[in-house]
Amino acid sequence: MTQVNNPPLQLMRSGWLPLRTLILLRWMAILGQLFAIFIAATIFQFQIPLGLCLLVVSVTISWNIILTAIYPANKRLSETQSVAALLFDLLQLAALIFLTGGLTNPFALLMLAPVIVSASALDLRASILLGACAAGLTIFVFFFQMPLVHMNGATFDIPVLFKFGFLLSILIGIGFLGLYAHKVSNEISNMSNALLATQMALAREQKLTDLGGVVAAAAHELGTPLATIKLISAELEHELKDQPELREDAATIRSQADRCRDILREMGKAGKDDLLVRTAPFSAVVREAAEPHLERGKALHFTFEGRDQNMPEPHILRRPEIVHGLRNLIQNAVDFAAGQVWIDGIWTDHDITLTIVDDGTGFAPQVIGRIGDPFLAPKSAGLRRPEYDGMGLGLFIAKTLLERTGATLAFANAGEPDQPCKDRCGAVVEAIWPRSAIVANRSQPLGQNQQNI
Repeated sequence: MTQVNNPPLQLMRSGWLPLRTLILLRWMAILGQLFAIFIAATIFQFQIPLGLCLLVVSVTISWNIILTAIYPANKRLSETQSVAALLFDLLQLAALIFLTGGLTNPFALLMLAPVIVSASALDLRASILLGACAAGLTIFVFFFQMPLVHMNGATFDIPVLFKFGFLLSILIGIGFLGLYAHKVSNEISNMSNALLATQMALAREQKLTDLGGVVAAAAHELGTPLATIKLISAELEHELKDQPELREDAATIRSQADRCRDILREMGKAGKDDLLVRTAPFSAVVREAAEPHLERGKALHFTFEGRDQNMPEPHILRRPEIVHGLRNLIQNAVDFAAGQVWIDGIWTDHDITLTIVDDGTGFAPQVIGRIGDPFLAPKSAGLRRPEYDGMGLGLFIAKTLLERTGATLAFANAGEPDQPCKDRCGAVVEAIWPRSAIVANRSQPLGQNQQNI
């Protein structure tokens, strides 16, 4: 997938857990614990060690008050601090469960809560550590606990088989829910990073387009003054034949005017904000996207034709999303081609299709269905392109941007896996647009150019 030379800003998974969130969750837990203790002692009339239970809860209350007084409301915990805070919550909860019957207490299920918080906010190592601690503490209160005794002296207990089943359900929940929460959170984080990179890429392309528009406007506006300077300097040069020094100065003025004209002409090639060049033939837009990769040692073959030979080439909107998306797809093909890349465009009355084929090794069959996902790691995903060390964002950015323009993308392999490659046997990327999505309406007048600010 396309290599990103300048990695975009990434949202970190750890080191961002707000202390305020943990304190709020802890206050909610404290209220729930006090309510459960009150119900157990008064309504159900269990002889629980009320003093010890309130001592454990009061420690948590005191610690919450201390944290609120010491740290500002916007304090964000580092990974180590987050692990310590969640471990404290685990120990406090385990202590209460130990004092109130162990796994005969249905609230033992809450041992899952710190693990899920860790899996959602911290990295995998921290989540494994919290999960292992939660599993160890759960096993401990399975074997060691203070029994629940009713006011009439009867000990509340459940059959060992049910208690063992409850233990297994908590342990399995720690593992399954922890991994599930971590996986979902990781996918969300990766998607956020990838969308951020896409926005940055599109913003960069838009800035280049806007800058080109300013240059094109400057070239247009300065064309007449430069032509006047050139004309007058040429007349002066002719009139000053008998004065060599002044004639040389006039010649210098004319040459510098020519130089300014050439510079503006070259810079104006990037001008795309003028209404006259906001649309371009489909082949011109594709060639513009491929231009940075023409001199990279790979042969690029272009073919453009209509399904009907008499069908004229469509003029499409020159949108930054199309240029940047196609540029990423072509870069991907050039990166992994053995020596040749074929870029074929074809149009009909209903749609426009662009196919990019290289003569490389192609996509690994087991990951074709996942191509376009952000941060697809080559080693773990089984890509057969081990020499590539990119971030996996190129195809995601291309797919996202082109789909915004109405395109439908498909990825496939042209040849058989592990077979010698002769011609058009590598990776295939096909993009199809409905004509109504990108074809410019050339029957309408251009109107006035927008002023660049």
